[in-house]
Amino acid sequence: MKDLLQDWRLWAREDQLPPEPLTWRNWLVLGGRGAGKTRAGAEWVRAKALGHWGAAAKRLAIIGPSLLEARHVMIEGPSGLLSVHANEERPEYQPSKRLITWPNGSTAQLFSADEPETLRGPQFEACWCDELGKWKHADEAWAMLHFALRLGEQPQCVITTTPRPTALLKKFLSDEATVVSRATTFANAANLAPAFMRDIEARYGGTRLGRQELLGELIEDDPNALFKREQIEKARVKLAPQLKRIVVAVDPPAGFGKKSNACGLVVAGVDAIGNAYVLEDATVRGLRPAGWAKRAVKLFQDWKADRVVAEVNQGGAMVEQVLREVNPDVSFRSVHASRGKAARAEPVAALYEQGRVFHVGAFPELEDEMCSEIRSGVYSPDRLDALVWAITELLLTKGPAEPRVRMV
Repeated sequence: MKDLLQDWRLWAREDQLPPEPLTWRNWLVLGGRGAGKTRAGAEWVRAKALGHWGAAAKRLAIIGPSLLEARHVMIEGPSGLLSVHANEERPEYQPSKRLITWPNGSTAQLFSADEPETLRGPQFEACWCDELGKWKHADEAWAMLHFALRLGEQPQCVITTTPRPTALLKKFLSDEATVVSRATTFANAANLAPAFMRDIEARYGGTRLGRQELLGELIEDDPNALFKREQIEKARVKLAPQLKRIVVAVDPPAGFGKKSNACGLVVAGVDAIGNAYVLEDATVRGLRPAGWAKRAVKLFQDWKADRVVAEVNQGGAMVEQVLREVNPDVSFRSVHASRGKAARAEPVAALYEQGRVFHVGAFPELEDEMCSEIRSGVYSPDRLDALVWAITELLLTKGPAEPRVRMV
């Protein structure tokens, strides 16, 4: 009975098992939020390391969007690697070494896609990549990994992700060496909280974002969107040049908690010839005003920014007050939304069309909002709002520029 309970092949859905025959190079598991992608990836790594489905792979790589996400989701999460093993076969995890070691001697190294250069040098037989759609330096990280997958007779990689129409994901879908499995959030409803299912269906059912995040569909540009992915891709760079001014833009939420809107936090700068560069999307959800104010001030300090720009329609004088409680000397400018979101975004969209705004790396969640139609009452594009305030301040607002040249 114990062996039966531990045999994942008896309990998994078909989309959670690697397709036969096992001669593929890449297995792409596309699914909605909570669809069971993490469990599928963890079980595949377990089987590869212990030789349950063939010869044991002795050297594996595990790569997440960041080290924190890799550890908390892929390793220690409720569907992560440590939870899918029986006690007698459970590997030892050494966080300080980013190393997992199984009783049979197989090992897995933990990596962050944010640090592609750390993949230069190691070599592996197998790899598990999670949330490829969120990788900030996706092309560079995948190139380094591709060179490292060079051991064994059949090096293989499993990629578990909610689909986003990134260039790299499209390459996988068109590659004959890739096999694809698909799953929806609803396929795993028995393992998810009923309240969660009701909430997300009510909020996102029937929307383009819901088709992506719940149904696991690869959604291209909304024809009614102001921003186009093609324009963003053309203006994507690895590094920004010297910048004469940097701002942190804040779009405060009306409340706080899990059901509140996010607090949009975007950092951007402008160079000497009038081009803008989006440097970071640090948007947070669920924090009280003191929490997001601390985050905004830290961004201000970390980026050596010139000003914090914040919309005050929701909080009025409170917005500046909570920021100055964290740092009384922060340079602050309040902005008022006198027009609708779409009307405010149109001049910024025009700057993207002119090729005057660049993204330093990828910002998947921000870009999802940018490439969706702006419709009131469907969801609040808080990241986009913050971006609009940042670019407006840098390129569309008349006033002293307070120039200071710095490298980014």
